[in-house]
Amino acid sequence: MTVTRILAKLLSGVVLLPVVVWGQATVAPAPSTADMARTIAAMQAKLADWPQLEHYRTANAALPPVAAGEQRVIFFGASVAEFWSTRGAPFFPGKPYIDRGIGGQNSAQMLVRFRQDVINLHPAAVVFLEGTNDVSQNMTAEMSENNWQSIIELAKANGIPMILTSITPSTHFPWKPEMHPAETIRQLNAWLKDYAANHSLIYLDFYPALANADGGMKADLTVDGVHPNKQGYAAMAPLAQAGIDQALGRR
Repeated sequence: MTVTRILAKLLSGVVLLPVVVWGQATVAPAPSTADMARTIAAMQAKLADWPQLEHYRTANAALPPVAAGEQRVIFFGASVAEFWSTRGAPFFPGKPYIDRGIGGQNSAQMLVRFRQDVINLHPAAVVFLEGTNDVSQNMTAEMSENNWQSIIELAKANGIPMILTSITPSTHFPWKPEMHPAETIRQLNAWLKDYAANHSLIYLDFYPALANADGGMKADLTVDGVHPNKQGYAAMAPLAQAGIDQALGRR
């Protein structure tokens, strides 16, 4: 059975669900053929570009080649990376730093797009901001660690110094309130720190600057308990710059 037929079957089944309106059970009207076609097309488009390669394709193509003497640095990750340049404090004014974060992504998606959004842009270093999405999407620690190792190995094979960062602290996800991720984040950060030490990688630990005693983000540094606000990014910026300076000094 094709994907289109499966999606159509799932959508057609929705019309059989009863809807209670003012105490009476009614049957929702069937979506029109055109509505179903649009919904299926939208779902197919998401499946076809699951790693979201299209997100930065145009921006990547518009980037000029790395200039002589330029040390391009890419911030790579999910929403914490993306929001740094779109919602955070000034994003390293005057520096040739490029943001390639995509909100909501997990490490498997990042692995697929690492070549397009990092390697092919010829950076002098990459800041890898591992996100909390692996935790919120119920990926196992082994799955995350395997993906991170593959990304790190791709960077190494292409001569790109990797700056590993700690996962930012959180005690809850607003979109998944039943989860309590603080301890899981601590354990993953311990793995990242040990891996960096054992493989001569730079480890950038944001945790002490951002975390409160409960393992969440300090209230004055976050917008929602997960993402930093401008003050949070301001606290992270000098740490990131120190890690970048160290990485560029190794070249």
